[in-house]
Amino acid sequence: MTGREILHKMKEKAGFSSSAPDTGKGKSKISKHISHGFLLVKGKSRHAMEDCVVSQFKQVHEHELGLFAIFDGHLGHDVANYLKSHLFENILKEPDFWTETQSALRRAYLTTDEKILEEADFLGRGGSTAVTAILINGQKLVVANVGDSRAVICENGKARQLSVDHEPSKEKRLIEGRGGFVSNIPGDVPRVDGQLAVARAFGDKSLKMHLSSEPDVTVEMIDEDTEFLILASDGIWKVLSNQEAVDSIRQIKDAQSAAKHLIEEAIARKSKDDISCIIVRFQ
Repeated sequence: MTGREILHKMKEKAGFSSSAPDTGKGKSKISKHISHGFLLVKGKSRHAMEDCVVSQFKQVHEHELGLFAIFDGHLGHDVANYLKSHLFENILKEPDFWTETQSALRRAYLTTDEKILEEADFLGRGGSTAVTAILINGQKLVVANVGDSRAVICENGKARQLSVDHEPSKEKRLIEGRGGFVSNIPGDVPRVDGQLAVARAFGDKSLKMHLSSEPDVTVEMIDEDTEFLILASDGIWKVLSNQEAVDSIRQIKDAQSAAKHLIEEAIARKSKDDISCIIVRFQ
């Protein structure tokens, strides 16, 4: 099988085609009050949609896992598509996933990035940010991210960010230590080597010596104060603060409708980027 055929099969497996759903919803089987919904909307750019999502519950042995992720590609969608197909699979293959979940996620992120770089001839020169959330048995939430897609949790009406925005200006010393530089030229935002507006990402082989794919990881226990989780690409966070996002959907009980409303609010505020959004409601 040729490299192009392998890539085509990978896309089919991920469901990244004209027939792939751009919206959906579902519920936990073990915790009926937990639901999720997602929506993707193409931005005003001339390139094809570069985002994709994972939003599902899956039974693994005696455990139920909620698997949620936003992959925001750049310079094409192939790396984001690859992540949709393989990242959670690689995470769950880690032998200590159930006992040392945080370290397992870190290793899986790094090994997945290594594989992407090995397949650069087929996947192209682009890359992708990622924010992932794994809900274990409706009780334990593990969030990891590279880049500027974001995870925000609502507790008693208050927004709290669980992910880290990996901005080049914040990691300038690390980037320079690897031999790179951070510049606002061209454009009006800091970029690694004047090209990429995030300091961490999957792929981007030409910049990889100056980029990291090391995720930030956090663990949260779900309790009675936890209302919902937002995962979204930066098309939302460029125009909405964390608290504004929470406030705009707090009264919308249907998760899919909440995702739709949040994206509509971002578009009303002149967001022009591709936007992907997942809402997981716990109450």
